[in-house]
Amino acid sequence: MTVTGFILKNALRNTRRALLTISSVAVSSALLVSLMTLERELTVPPEAEGASLRIIARNKVSLMQPLPAKQLPAIQRIPGVVTVTPFTYFGGLYAQEEFTSFAQFAVDPVAFQSIIVDGRIIDGSYEGWVKNRTGCLVGADTVKRYGLKVGDPMRFRGTFYPCDLDLRIDAIYEGTVDDRNIFFQHKLLDELSGDPGTVGTWYLRAESAEVADRVIQQVNDTFANTSAEVRAESERAFQMGFVSMWGNVSNLIRGVNLVVVFTLALVAVSTMSMAVRERFRELAVLKALGFQRRDLFGFILAEGFGLSVVGGALGIGGAWALWTLTDIQAMTSGFLIVFEVTPRIMGTAATVATLLGVVSSIGPAVAVGRMSVVEGLKTLD
Repeated sequence: MTVTGFILKNALRNTRRALLTISSVAVSSALLVSLMTLERELTVPPEAEGASLRIIARNKVSLMQPLPAKQLPAIQRIPGVVTVTPFTYFGGLYAQEEFTSFAQFAVDPVAFQSIIVDGRIIDGSYEGWVKNRTGCLVGADTVKRYGLKVGDPMRFRGTFYPCDLDLRIDAIYEGTVDDRNIFFQHKLLDELSGDPGTVGTWYLRAESAEVADRVIQQVNDTFANTSAEVRAESERAFQMGFVSMWGNVSNLIRGVNLVVVFTLALVAVSTMSMAVRERFRELAVLKALGFQRRDLFGFILAEGFGLSVVGGALGIGGAWALWTLTDIQAMTSGFLIVFEVTPRIMGTAATVATLLGVVSSIGPAVAVGRMSVVEGLKTLD
């Protein structure tokens, strides 16, 4: 019998226990991968190629406080600003829905085209939207989800604003980090809401990444000590501000991860301890035949390592296949855009499973190393 065959036979001596151990490691590894992926999606928003050039300015008091529309000329005069548009969240409910997962924003369509350079029109006409006061630009994901097409009407019931929107799809876009949103003309919102002379936020584009920080500072300084001070920040910083509203979700998920790892460690250690305890007499015989401590240590280490690696591979591979083939947007009703199991996450989970397989073997291996032949032979099965 070869050494490999000897190790494999010992690992599968108790088939039920071996399968249960592999299954436990697989489930724990899959859960670990899923939780790490969830943490990544919640705390690291996707970033588009042109995000470093885009700046969002909101009311310094609160995002819910509007800004005066008369700030526009002052922002346009700031050196380094290529274009600027109002960017007001409407927050309506589509059709008869009680919860709508995609956002609607009122913008200046002419300026907006120079800001969202990542997207491209795949159907309809952007120029047609610019000319149509009641038209809208719709993301491809939303079109696909609701079975819409260019020319179809879209009605939204107002929640934040005391008015409803009756829009018509003029163009469909894709290629941004979130192809769900809908954009319509700010002039229409002003008309429907009685022209309050306010906007939600300002959306700017800097001419280069080198001047972006200076533009942010100048925007803040321009309206300092006024009745409507602003807080300008990069698009990514603005996104992270929304993430912070979840509270310390990262620590919560990491705490659950520690529980999963601890459970996985208990399973691995318990399995190896039971397996080695049952074979004390056999291991004592091997010692008597001339096998060294390092040989016995290697047998035990290979057994624990093998069970953990097989279980980890099944769990990690299963999690990757599940989340790759699953339509996460449909499953979460649009709450999550993507759920990407990255190589780094899989590598981390594989490292955890491997290390636990090694660690779980150390205790039993040390006990066997200290055991004398006589003590081992006295052990009852």
